[in-house]
Amino acid sequence: MALDSDGSASAAEPASDPLVEPVPGAPAAIARIGDERALVVADYHAGIEAGLRYERGVELESNAAVRRVRLLGLLDRVDPDRLVVLGDLGHRIGGSAEAESDELDELLEAVLDRVPAILVRGNHDVGVPARFESMDEDRLRITDSGGIRLERVGFVHGHTWPAREVLESDVICVGHEHPAVRLEDSVGGGRKERAWLRGPLRPGPFAEHLELDVADLDWRDPEIVVFPAFNDRSGGTWVNVDGQGFLSPFLPAALLEDETEAFLLDGTRLGPYRSV
Repeated sequence: MALDSDGSASAAEPASDPLVEPVPGAPAAIARIGDERALVVADYHAGIEAGLRYERGVELESNAAVRRVRLLGLLDRVDPDRLVVLGDLGHRIGGSAEAESDELDELLEAVLDRVPAILVRGNHDVGVPARFESMDEDRLRITDSGGIRLERVGFVHGHTWPAREVLESDVICVGHEHPAVRLEDSVGGGRKERAWLRGPLRPGPFAEHLELDVADLDWRDPEIVVFPAFNDRSGGTWVNVDGQGFLSPFLPAALLEDETEAFLLDGTRLGPYRSV
């Protein structure tokens, strides 16, 4: 679904429209799933401030209300049929701290009053399924870490290998990496910007992992879309800085690096990510 200049959904949906299209200026995208549209975000990291305090001794005021308003504002802006979270809805590995639990409860209450949601389980979501196990799956569905395919679009967090059905999609949406680029000005100053990565995938690493011949896969030459983190306090992989390694077991090995491009949240095309 195309977005008008103000970010609202346009009425026409030409067949040439991409299956996954970023929302201008936001770390979120719209995915076309048959006749439905899903708002897709990755790495919300509810309760991150409690985690940073525990993990690093960093004291920050909670930004929970701001995060919630940003997400609800996106739901209002694009009016999707559902929300898909590409993992790490919560932050604390091993369980939910009280602050995180409160944030998750308030967030899901507000979201699920508007649309159903799917959470693709990430490595930080250990305590989330148990907390919401009694919830109707029609309102909140939590997948395993291998991800899920909906129509022609696959969704996986990215800390584990995708399930075969996800690989056999036309577009594969991935979180986990929190991709960012370092940009320098003419006097050597630098800043970090969250970024999208988009490009084709090589089938070899996936076939090897599945112990299959490439010919045995229903390989559709999928595009990978690596999402920026929704949470702007969660750090990230500086994809254009030497020595910064990817986190996913299949990246960057499965990328065609010269054809995988970086884009800023405002849509600026930076070209192949290694040469930014």
